[in-house]
Amino acid sequence: MDFLKSQHSLTSLEWILRGIVGFIFLLLAAKLMGQRSISQLRFLDFIIALTLGNIIAHPLSDAELGLKGSVITTLVLILLYIASTWLSLKWSLFKRYLDPPPLNLITNGQIQFSNLSKARISIEFLFSELRKEKVDDIQKVSLAIWEPGGTISIFMDTQFQPLTPADMKLATQPFTLIKPIIVEGKIDMSLLKEMDKDYTWLEKKIAPSNMEIRDVVLATIDDNENVQVYSNSNPN
Repeated sequence: MDFLKSQHSLTSLEWILRGIVGFIFLLLAAKLMGQRSISQLRFLDFIIALTLGNIIAHPLSDAELGLKGSVITTLVLILLYIASTWLSLKWSLFKRYLDPPPLNLITNGQIQFSNLSKARISIEFLFSELRKEKVDDIQKVSLAIWEPGGTISIFMDTQFQPLTPADMKLATQPFTLIKPIIVEGKIDMSLLKEMDKDYTWLEKKIAPSNMEIRDVVLATIDDNENVQVYSNSNPN
């Protein structure tokens, strides 16, 4: 385990071992911190990501820095991150510090310039975000909110919102979720088991396509047990 310690130089094998240990450790660390740190880079997440990146990167590129100290420091930071996340759920004042309340940037077509200053964003950036949402007239915006995660939620005035079948009182089919059950000839056995079906049942379902399961590029199934088989780019 000498490759974990500080040395004047490392052999090629020791560098490889350091890289493997660092990679596996970061995978475990990310899993321990949870999905939020990946999906939403908020204030606390940004601090942790910035710090962990520097702590782990240095011993992976400098032989004179030991890896053991970086691992211990990272574990401490992960524990502090988890504790801070838990504390933000229990202590509202701390939660407001980490995740401040959203700010109204536009209300009934009027820009709230004071909140633009609080959010530290420019008018040009605001209009850029409006363009991304295909908003051609700010007067059509009923509400635009600056979220703590750094995104803008935009709500159009009701008269400019697209019509839905409910507005027109049209009957619709129930929603069904389509899932891939065969990908490149491999069956999702967990999905098949979840539906209380077996291999023979699936074979019968794809039989009309005149294809063997091993030759199926993609097959999907919905909540009504309808199977759609795709050959190249064309469904069968």
